[in-house]
Amino acid sequence: MQESLPVTTTSRLIGKTGTSKEGPTLIVFGGIHGNEPAGVKALDEVFKQLNAADTPPIRGSFIGIRGNPAALRANKRFLKSDLNRLWTKPNLSHILLKLPEDLEHEEAEALELRELLFSILKRNSPPFYFIDLHTTSSPTLPFITINDAMINRKFSRLFPVPVILGIEEFLEGPLLSYINELGYVSLGFESGQHQDPGAVVNARAFIWQTLVYSGLLEDSEVPFLKEEIEHLKKASGGNRTFYEVYHRHLLDRTHDFCMENGFASFQKVKKGEVLAKSKAGDIHMPKDGMIFMPLYQEQGEEGFFLIRPIPAWALKFSAWLRKRRFQDFLHWLPGIRWQDPGGDKIRVNLRIARFFSKQIFHLLGYRSKQADETHLILSNRERNARNSDYSTTRWYRNKA
Repeated sequence: MQESLPVTTTSRLIGKTGTSKEGPTLIVFGGIHGNEPAGVKALDEVFKQLNAADTPPIRGSFIGIRGNPAALRANKRFLKSDLNRLWTKPNLSHILLKLPEDLEHEEAEALELRELLFSILKRNSPPFYFIDLHTTSSPTLPFITINDAMINRKFSRLFPVPVILGIEEFLEGPLLSYINELGYVSLGFESGQHQDPGAVVNARAFIWQTLVYSGLLEDSEVPFLKEEIEHLKKASGGNRTFYEVYHRHLLDRTHDFCMENGFASFQKVKKGEVLAKSKAGDIHMPKDGMIFMPLYQEQGEEGFFLIRPIPAWALKFSAWLRKRRFQDFLHWLPGIRWQDPGGDKIRVNLRIARFFSKQIFHLLGYRSKQADETHLILSNRERNARNSDYSTTRWYRNKA
């Protein structure tokens, strides 16, 4: 029988089924942003079907978590601060030092989610799979976002949707980045536009596929699995390309940014086309490219992103380099040293190592943050990845 979770956190549970000490553990978050209810609705539907009398029991544990209940009730992205931007170690350390009465709403939510997270890791068995369900303010194909560790890349390949790498280089404090630093498979799934009923259907299809691919259910135990796969294929237009984010249009708190109507994620845009208006003037597309997650809501920190396809050869070469652990030897090169010995970050002196491009670091799984005018700090997900937890799974052994 599955052990109970902390009393203080059970009210945010959408559903929980399975046994805690046998088989894999799947944790799915919905509603981290309160104006994105599709994931919560999809989880509720899946749990109702799993609890039906004719559904076979799962092997392992499946837990659905409501991220920001008060913001969901208010239909707002957040009440005081973005819950999906609080998950840095320094920020959490600061929040942990606060008195309960001094906590802002989302800070209290983060602490409760953190308590629940570590309770799940303690009480349940590996391998662990974390999924964060989201939607966007603009029309979009369904897609996956990942921190670029090979376990994430391999698992995301199973789904018939495009995959976005590198967004963590532009975002500070997403929940999945925090979980990925712990070494676990962590995928974000954006199922569609906020209030589109199709976003619920896409999220539901993704959850059923995840239940099978993570090993909680067999293919034969989900008789409608092929229909769910075909549905996502159709929704994504057959697009299974890997993309990388290379530009973010950052907004300040006093912005008067207004996106021009008619843009959608993955849309190709010509150089010079007006993307948005602001108090500083029109914002133009800098060169021919592809727009990603244009902002059509009041709350948000990014106006839009730009993405580009990653060549298949680069993905294969990257996997080859990482398998041979080239990333562990970068500190031998001039201008590069470990930020903390034994850690996952390197410090790059741009005056010395200026001949290295970001693309080279990306091949080895590093993503950069600007430390100062002359140095980059780069983090590598491979050093923390719990590959051994997943080594016996079918998807991990697959060489594709």
